[in-house]
Amino acid sequence: MADDPFALFDAWFAEAKAVEPNDPEAMALATSTPDGRPSVRMVLLKGHGPEGFDFYTNRDSRKGAELSANPRAALLFHWKSLRRQVRIEGPVDVLPDAESDLYFATRGRDSQIGAWASDQSRPLANRDEFEQRCEEIRRRYDGQDVPRPPRWGGFRVTPDTIEFWSDRAHRLHERRLFTRTAGGWTEGLLYP
Repeated sequence: MADDPFALFDAWFAEAKAVEPNDPEAMALATSTPDGRPSVRMVLLKGHGPEGFDFYTNRDSRKGAELSANPRAALLFHWKSLRRQVRIEGPVDVLPDAESDLYFATRGRDSQIGAWASDQSRPLANRDEFEQRCEEIRRRYDGQDVPRPPRWGGFRVTPDTIEFWSDRAHRLHERRLFTRTAGGWTEGLLYP
């Protein structure tokens, strides 16, 4: 048994990056409204370590609004080619603007333009409307860097629990649960 869930995650993530054919950094993000109505969608992991797991989005989107109202989330990595999953649950914090600025600057120009043009999660009359907004933003920032929109930025999930699931024959799976304590982490097994 390991005593550091982040070292184990690093090892599993490295294996996933080596063999997973598409987006090994893809993770399901589950949020809920203050009254407990759940919602889940895929996002991309953009940073991780002992401080937590980072992703970026439009903070005015449905997930952003839910995280603002109820700052707790669950993440799920499913690496089918490795027959493994990692589940993470914990509180969520907004990343500092400086960190969001640094990451935004690394995104492709079209992704930067899309961040300005999209009212993510809001109704859209037709695709042409969105494409026209993208073209307006392209013209606005022609020949210059595209700054980060104020409503766009990062979140960090700081885990209270991290579960490592390994597929086994006959559904006799292995489940290792790490739980944060005041002194570090405890580890135990769960029935499959």
